[in-house]
Amino acid sequence: STIGSRRIGLWHQGGMKMSETYKGSCFCGEVEIEVSGAPVVMGYCHCDDCKSWLAAPMSAFTLWPPDNVRVTKGEAKVSTFSKSKEADRKYCANCGGAVMTDHPSMGLTDVYAILLQGFAFEPTMHVHYGKKAVSIADGLPKFRDLPTDFGGSGDLLTD
Repeated sequence: STIGSRRIGLWHQGGMKMSETYKGSCFCGEVEIEVSGAPVVMGYCHCDDCKSWLAAPMSAFTLWPPDNVRVTKGEAKVSTFSKSKEADRKYCANCGGAVMTDHPSMGLTDVYAILLQGFAFEPTMHVHYGKKAVSIADGLPKFRDLPTDFGGSGDLLTD
């Protein structure tokens, strides 16, 4: 069963209005995207794949129903790299800039929070904190891998 339509517990992003639209682009601007409505969940991912893909200690993710995400410019320039069946990473073939990641098993699309202009990022959790490169004492739940609704163990770690 897909989890993309759930908005419960840590996932609920009640402050977002369902009619809001946010735009973003790749590094060079050749690919433009738009998201509408509210993300299902926002947080930080510390998995090795996200860290390596983005060359950063973590990824600030916003997970959206795929129907709420669209490429508005440069669709022909969007390339995909799939290291695993869990993530189809989308990037601009012109500049290499990361744009989004489809997560087929979750039925959700991750649009990197930093790309969305004017978007109020309100994280509710850390995932794959067992692989963290830096410790973050922010009071948010820190999952060793993933919450059970994401298919993980649900095990929590301390800051």
